[in-house]
Amino acid sequence: MWGVIINPQSGKKALRAQRKYLFKKLRENSIPFVYEVTAYAGHAIEIAHRLIDKGIRNLLILGGDGTVSEVINGIFSCSVDTSEIKIAIVPRGTGNDWARYWGLNRNYKEAIDVFLKGKEQMIDIGKVSYTRNDVVHARYFINSVGFGLDCRVVQLAHILKYYLGSHALLYFFALLKSVFTYKPQRIKVVASDITYAGKILTMNIGNGCFSGGGIRQNPDANPTDGVFHAMFVKKVTLRDIIQAIPRLFDGRLADLPFMQNLSGKEFHLGTIRYLPFEADGIIIDACGPYDVSICPNALRMIIP
Repeated sequence: MWGVIINPQSGKKALRAQRKYLFKKLRENSIPFVYEVTAYAGHAIEIAHRLIDKGIRNLLILGGDGTVSEVINGIFSCSVDTSEIKIAIVPRGTGNDWARYWGLNRNYKEAIDVFLKGKEQMIDIGKVSYTRNDVVHARYFINSVGFGLDCRVVQLAHILKYYLGSHALLYFFALLKSVFTYKPQRIKVVASDITYAGKILTMNIGNGCFSGGGIRQNPDANPTDGVFHAMFVKKVTLRDIIQAIPRLFDGRLADLPFMQNLSGKEFHLGTIRYLPFEADGIIIDACGPYDVSICPNALRMIIP
């Protein structure tokens, strides 16, 4: 039995065609399923939790990075062995960075074909732990988590979406605007190979290598190797920005001298003031300190 979770945000006309084609293929292949449609932010968490509680162990997600991330948090909110859970994705979001890593795009017929004929792969999941009002909270992420400028870019991209529509270049436009106005924040970063205390402009910890609609901040990140690859930038000049722009999408960004690259299974981020973060493109309104850890081989995914 498959539980199908659908985010209708990316256009009702396109969704009707996708849903009709998907249901046809499921029936042709004698795959039993139930489906639910999300209605508000966070709804996919509730749906995934409810489906898992009912005994369903296979979840097919029609949505973007945020919907996938919510489903992951729904899964991990249940008292189950997550390695028994299997997910599959038909991308229909703005950035689709997690799907991009696996070679999936918004061609829904190709994605559904992967779902029907693909292979299973164990994947890692990330976890951010923090305390609010003396209560420990956890936010799970599948692709990446960002602080500082990374978080500001996502905030602005969500605003621009209402004016420019939903497409990956939103993040590029938001980056260009934010990089000239966002001020570095004081933070302490502790990882296996570095300890740094001072101001940083941005930081991204990657399970997958893409973020922000195809930007390769952590080109060596691999969601099956059991470690995170991360980067942070202390500050940038206009010359740095000019050097970085042509390298954003080709994997050469990490080679620039102002990029601090690191890796590890755990990161501690200490903050002295309010510092929200973004997890898979979802803004998490929280304060530090933060502990970021990896859950290796956490669940299964159908890939090409």
